[in-house]
Amino acid sequence: MRLALLCAVSAAALTACSQPAAEKAPAAPAEARTLAKVDLDQPLRALGTEPFWAVEITPAGLTYSGVDRPEQKAANPGPALQGTVAIWTTETEAKTPLVVTLMATDCSDGMSDRTYPLTAKVEIGGESLTGCAASVAAIEKASESGRVE
Repeated sequence: MRLALLCAVSAAALTACSQPAAEKAPAAPAEARTLAKVDLDQPLRALGTEPFWAVEITPAGLTYSGVDRPEQKAANPGPALQGTVAIWTTETEAKTPLVVTLMATDCSDGMSDRTYPLTAKVEIGGESLTGCAASVAAIEKASESGRVE
């Protein structure tokens, strides 16, 4: 009986002497992932001509489309950043490999007088396409000539 009482008193004393649990520091806000001042976490559009094609990149997924081509959707795994390059590697719902590479170099689409902040390369099902990219918001507010910002 004495031993049980001694153990209980010792346990209570140890608990009373222990330091309070450390408070968790608030999580630091995630830094925006940018490439050539383009926020990669906002909707993006990569596009090209001859043949006309586009890839919409949103947090929900990637959508590839083109003239006389079936639209293909894929999950967005997020970009892998390597210096001045961002790469999305995924697979469409039809199990077709899709790789979108954006590079921080100015780009002209060859059809308009626009200059885009990013150069795009898209590899889909064995085909390699090149073009330009920017945020959807910048493309939609840009005029037909000049810099897309």
